[in-house]
Parts: sequence; C-alpha cells; structure tokens
Amino acid sequence: MDKIPSFQKNHNVLQPGMYFSTLQQGVATFDLRFKKPNAGDYLSPAAMHTIEHLLATALRNGKNKSDIIYFGPMGCRTGFYLLTVHTDYRAALCCLKDAVRAALAMDFVPGVKKAECGNYRSHDLAAAKRELLGYSDLLDSITEAQIEYEQKKFEEAK
Repeated sequence: MDKIPSFQKNHNVLQPGMYFSTLQQGVATFDLRFKKPNAGDYLSPAAMHTIEHLLATALRNGKNKSDIIYFGPMGCRTGFYLLTVHTDYRAALCCLKDAVRAALAMDFVPGVKKAECGNYRSHDLAAAKRELLGYSDLLDSITEAQIEYEQKKFEEAK
C-alpha cells in the first residue's frame, strides 16, 4: 500500500507555518500548520471546530471563493488542510491572510444551530480567536524566501 503524502513528511522537524503539499488532478493541497507536531500543545477540539466554521465561511465568501474546494481540520489537531484549484502558493497565502482577518472580525460563529452542525455545542470563539491571532502573526512573518521556496515546489508539481 502506498504511503500518503502527509505521512511522508518528517513530523519531527515540521514547524508551524503554511506549506504546499500536493497537486493532484488540478487540486492543490496546502498544509496550514498551527502547532508543532508531537510537542504536546494541540488545538483544543472546541477551538479547532470553531476555526473550521470561521475560516470555511470566510474562505467561501472571499474573493477567491470559486477556487476553494475544501477547508478542514487535521485529525492530529495541529492544523488544517486547504484544497484549492487555480491557486498557487502565493495566491493561497494572500487568500488565507484575508480569510483569517475576516474570521477575527466575526463576533459570532456561523453555522452553530443544531440543524446546521453535527456537534453544535462544541465551540469556543474566544479560544479560536486566540489561535487565529497567533496564526495571523505567523503568516505575516513568512519571508519572501520561504514564499519563493513553496512557490517553486508548487511550480515543480505542475
């Protein structure tokens, strides 16, 4: 059985950030790593669930909404996956920064009625915003050299 791409990454050295992962059938997967893997500091389930609602809503209402295929959590609770079409690393980073800013401006969690959510009681807006604020700072600290490196990986995958 083939090992999937996310299991081929060395999680012992992976740091928080945003990484290009794969390009398959025109769909780009980006690894949005909020936490260092296996370091004991994970996203709480309620904060992670809320971030999923906030960013999924912001991304699907943003300027690149037609390019968003999926946004969802990693089971290890260290981050999220963003799947897009027609979006390279640089554009995805811009789109994500805009979505995080929009999420931080929200004063409610979209889709939390019982009829809208399969675990509607498991949300924590304050914790989600703390995590998003930290991730926003991390996104702003990504250097041009890092952007060029990830962009090159994207281009090589085409």
